[in-house]
Order: sequence, then structure tokens, then C-alpha cells
Amino acid sequence: MELLRTLVVDDEALARDTLRRLLARDPDIELVGDCAAGEEAVLRIRESEPDIVFLDVQMPEVDGFEVLRRSQPGRVPAIVFVTAYDAYALRAFEAEALDYLLKPFDDERFEQAFRRARRMIAFDEIARLRDRLLAVLQHAGGGTAPSAPATGYLERIPVTTGGETRVLPVAQIDYITASGPYARLHASGQRYVIREAMQVLEESLDPARFMRIHRSAIVRIELVESLRRGTGGEYRVLLRTGVRLRVSRSRREALERRLGIS
Repeated sequence: MELLRTLVVDDEALARDTLRRLLARDPDIELVGDCAAGEEAVLRIRESEPDIVFLDVQMPEVDGFEVLRRSQPGRVPAIVFVTAYDAYALRAFEAEALDYLLKPFDDERFEQAFRRARRMIAFDEIARLRDRLLAVLQHAGGGTAPSAPATGYLERIPVTTGGETRVLPVAQIDYITASGPYARLHASGQRYVIREAMQVLEESLDPARFMRIHRSAIVRIELVESLRRGTGGEYRVLLRTGVRLRVSRSRREALERRLGIS
């Protein structure tokens, strides 16, 4: 695995120290530097071409948004914003940002943001999110709250069949099943195999549209036709496509609530 080149940008020395400490725990990270000003950050991003940038929003002269605007579109890093509190910034994050850390943040919240950045890099979603965030910033001048809903979840997944790689829209996926280290994406009667953990996919997909019903199954909720109890107390869902999938006992009640079953 190639090392993830990471840059820290924050005008607070304590915040930089905290981020460096947390990043040092991961052997897959190469810290390419840290800087305290936006102008320097723009230069460091161009020179070192990091994969991930932890970027403070509120900095004198050149703030985090301006750093993002000046980033070269040909080599787009994953941006995780860091902020003490800024209402406009948070509304922009809700619109399309990859993620943000609200100071003071704990180790768990940092790990969550970092895992999400790693996933988005793996699924090649960074350029799409950056372009959409820039569009929000350009139309939200003066602090007006963006009206676009926030998702930040995967919309496309690259799949390889017969030596050819194509992009599968998430909207076409009916359900997903696990097979060891692999996941099978079932879409419109076709099956695509990718090497990805179910936990990663569960966290990357929009929970309003998908739900994990078993350790080895994720379904599109709108396709669930019924929930049936079989012999021995085992439950299965029947999809509109005719597919039946097992439901684990630990996830049955949550599924019933999603389906409106009392």
C-alpha cells in the first residue's frame, strides 16, 4: 500500500501538535509537513502534492476556503476542514464537504474523519466533492446558507469485468452480499465483485437508502417488499425482484422500524 501523503494546516500550534500526534499513530501515513498560514499552505499543496490535507477554516489573510479555491484542479487532495465554530463554514460543509473536525475534537472523531478520507480516495470521489463544494462556495457568497442537501456518500463505485473498468452508479445497486474479503454488488440482474469490506461499504452508502440487515448483506430499503419469519425463528426479507435475504436477530428490530412494522 502506498503511503498517504498528509499535510496539516492550522494557525494554532496546539492544533497542529494534536494532529501530528494522531497522524503519527498510523504507519500508512507520511506527514509531508505542517504550516500555520493559508498562503504557505497553497504553496505546500502545489509542491508536495498531498493526498489528504487537514485544513483550518479561520486563518488570517488567506482562510481555508481560499486555499481550496487556489488548489490546482489537476491534483486534488482530500480536504478535511478543521474549525472552532463558524456557522457559514458548517453550512458549506453540510452542502458537499468531505468532512470537518469541530474543535476540540477527540481521537474517535479524528479517526472517523480520517477513515472517511481514506475511503473517498480509494473510491476516487475526491474530485467530484471538491468541484461541488467550490460551486457551493461561489454561489453562497456573503454567508448565505446553501440550499443543496448534504450527502457526502458514494454515488459511483468502480468495478472491473473482463479486463474493463466501468463506473457503477450506486442508484443501480439492489443489494450487496459478502464473500470473504470481497463484496458482490447486485444491480439490475448483474453481479460485480469488488475487494472491499462490508463495514466500509455500510459507512460509505447513504443510510437513508441502504441498510445492513446481516453481517453479509446490505439492501436498498425501497426494494424490501416484506419481512417473513421462517421455521426456527429465522427472518428473511423478500425484495421486489424476488430475492430473499437473511436478517440477523440483532438487526431485525431496526429493520422493522425502518419498514414501519410495529
